[in-house]
Amino acid sequence: MIRNSTPLALALSLAMPAYAQDAAPAPAPTPTAAERNAIINAELPADQAALKSHVMFLASDALKGREAGSNEFNIAAQYVASQFYAAGLKPAGDDGGYLQNVPLISAKLDGPGTLSLTRKGGTPVALEFGKDFVSSANPETPNYTVTAPVVFVGYGIVGQGRDDYKGVNVKGKIVAYFGGAPESFPGEVAAHFSNPASKSEIAAKHGAVATITLESPRTAKTRPFSVYAGAVARARFTWGNANGTGHIAAPGTPSAGTVSLVGAEKLFAGAKQKWADIAKAAEADDAKFKAEALPVSITVAAKTALTPVQSYNVAGMLPGSDPALSKEVVVLSAHLDHIGVGRPDKTGDTINNGALDDAVGIASLIEEAKRFKTAGTKPRRSILFLAVTAEEKGLVGSDYFANNPTVPLSSIVADVNLDMPIITYKFQDIVVYGASHSTLGPIVERAGKAIGVPLSDDPLPGENIFVRSDHYNFVRKGVPSVFLWPGAGGPGRAAIDHFMKNHYHQPSDEVGQLPAIDWESGVRFVDVNYRIAREIADGDQKPVWNKGDFFGLTYEGAGAK
Repeated sequence: MIRNSTPLALALSLAMPAYAQDAAPAPAPTPTAAERNAIINAELPADQAALKSHVMFLASDALKGREAGSNEFNIAAQYVASQFYAAGLKPAGDDGGYLQNVPLISAKLDGPGTLSLTRKGGTPVALEFGKDFVSSANPETPNYTVTAPVVFVGYGIVGQGRDDYKGVNVKGKIVAYFGGAPESFPGEVAAHFSNPASKSEIAAKHGAVATITLESPRTAKTRPFSVYAGAVARARFTWGNANGTGHIAAPGTPSAGTVSLVGAEKLFAGAKQKWADIAKAAEADDAKFKAEALPVSITVAAKTALTPVQSYNVAGMLPGSDPALSKEVVVLSAHLDHIGVGRPDKTGDTINNGALDDAVGIASLIEEAKRFKTAGTKPRRSILFLAVTAEEKGLVGSDYFANNPTVPLSSIVADVNLDMPIITYKFQDIVVYGASHSTLGPIVERAGKAIGVPLSDDPLPGENIFVRSDHYNFVRKGVPSVFLWPGAGGPGRAAIDHFMKNHYHQPSDEVGQLPAIDWESGVRFVDVNYRIAREIADGDQKPVWNKGDFFGLTYEGAGAK
């Protein structure tokens, strides 16, 4: 699952409380070498051993955490390609192969940027970098300067009966808004509007030339501005445009940076609404604001250093059997990358192996492909098995595929995504993000019932998980999509808590972790995903959005109107 140090996840964490980082890790048992080997090499039934064998390789120390762009990731990609070939899938990448080239771009601030305020008839006043504001890297325009008036637009949201742009004209101006979304919004809708990309897209539709995020008193209590300021020097990743620059969510409307509570007081000086009143209002769960053109123009400048990094998605196609329906494609996706080598843990281990996150998801894709190969009948629709890169760097590989698909985008009827299934227990229910938005809901519910498990609610509602995995990029193209997790019923709650506190994005997420991975549950997880994919592929009707659904309407998906 997307790491919390990416720009997207960091922005979300500033907007809402984070789970795994705020909770103090409970003591976790560390297996000895002998115990670890006993866990790794324990005998299993053939179906469980097959699933485990993929994870043993992908999460081995030899692959050094499969960081996107590394040689070790490339080895993992070749392994997946070979497994897709063995499962009988046809190449669905570039140039008749299984690999799709993904031109990643690393973008990093080249020195501190500048931000100055100019009031009518006054002289420019510079704000202090790191105290009043921090700049954002701009991969689209590496040498970036903009001067424009500023308009405050609350949360910067238009939707759910709310229009934060009401009464103001922001064309050619810079909009300033708070991160996050009102707590009264449904969870997945709130996660969507908390996504900086969504806010930028709304700003672009209104004609804004840039955006500024305001620190909120709510986020300042859990993550002071200094935390965000300390992260801006890190490289961010996107995919490359043909001219060598980097793609951004709203071309022409970049993020100009973040202004602290201290800097916001200077920004709002002389405004009709006092900053102190706005800040106080922002502490409410469902704060509402009046949009206002501030009596100030700002000049923002920043330089960004770009570095190209080559990586790959892996794509294999199982052609459908129906002469008409085979032209439609069901995508089954999971991310192949993890976070590579990092700081040593208490044992001195530095390799973040990523066994559950997300080698198990990739292993499940491979085993599902094998099930289709050995099934008595071929699916009616075609099925694309897709292992994506750079999920941990901000869902970059799936975003590249969604914008540069190797099959016609119009042919893709659904995405079923697998990311970090926590299978250290006998799961009694499943969580399916996105199930309530489309006709995929009844399909996944029937698949769960077939193996004796019901659907249940999101166990981590504050984590914005709906926008933190690769299915979300298909949603943003109007494709009905779901993302599955084992649920929190029975022993699930404790198992999820334990993993998130003790293993998530840590070297201990390896095959020999404790509590041990339950491979029988892994096979059950493959089973339920196979049943979902099979019903989608064989159904007389393709999946559509529920009538009036927010995401279907927002992205003009079939069935929503």
